[in-house]
Amino acid sequence: MKALSEQTNFSPGEIETLMKCTYYSQRKDINKGTDLQSLMEGWPFLFKEIGMTVHFQELTGISLKETFLTNVEKKGKRLLDFMRNSCADKSRRVLQAATKLEILRGQLEGCSEDVKDMVLLLLSYFDEKEENLFHYVEQTCLAKEVHVESLPVTPCIIVCGTSCYAARQFMLSVDCKVVNDHIPDFISAICLMFGTYYCLNIHYPVSLGSTLEFLQRCFFMINPERGTKVETKKNKKQLSVNPRVLTLITNLADQDWRGTC
Repeated sequence: MKALSEQTNFSPGEIETLMKCTYYSQRKDINKGTDLQSLMEGWPFLFKEIGMTVHFQELTGISLKETFLTNVEKKGKRLLDFMRNSCADKSRRVLQAATKLEILRGQLEGCSEDVKDMVLLLLSYFDEKEENLFHYVEQTCLAKEVHVESLPVTPCIIVCGTSCYAARQFMLSVDCKVVNDHIPDFISAICLMFGTYYCLNIHYPVSLGSTLEFLQRCFFMINPERGTKVETKKNKKQLSVNPRVLTLITNLADQDWRGTC
């Protein structure tokens, strides 16, 4: 796989087979705390979409991108309608975000643009800062030119452009290090970012806990009855499900039920 990672004409099927065959060794290295640079050198495809998809499915039993897109098709429009109407009417912060995104989006259409709206409105709804998830650089910026000292230590999407709507491409960073410098579209970037938390055993930061947990439960369909991936705060009781996440999920379900009556 190290040799194949240097080529551009490798067989996707071969990479998928090799990732499955070496899954145990990958988990062994990750679980014993192998440093990030060694993981990148030893398992180069783990940080690419083709490899992470295999690893995530072996780990969780869930198809990373397919599950996300299926649920975006089922629930995305309902979530956007709820955010732009019900939430915007009640929250000045969400209204301002929705108005700003409408201007940035302009005439752009398509699933990818809807997902951008969805994620950015979720951040606004939960009052979580955009800069904790997205880091903006010049369109022509190369990985080696990114000021990594300004990146968060948790998985972060580097946007090559002034906004997610004007991006030329995306990159992914982990622990202030660029691990994938060529992600062509936003949906792939979101899936890789989310998958990294599971594949590398990383807790959600408190600063993004609600947004990530909502995506986890509503769009990636990971719904444990106990436990949470949000990092634990000392001397603070940790709930199995974030109440604000549960409230939004319930409101969306109620909206869907009313729409079928």
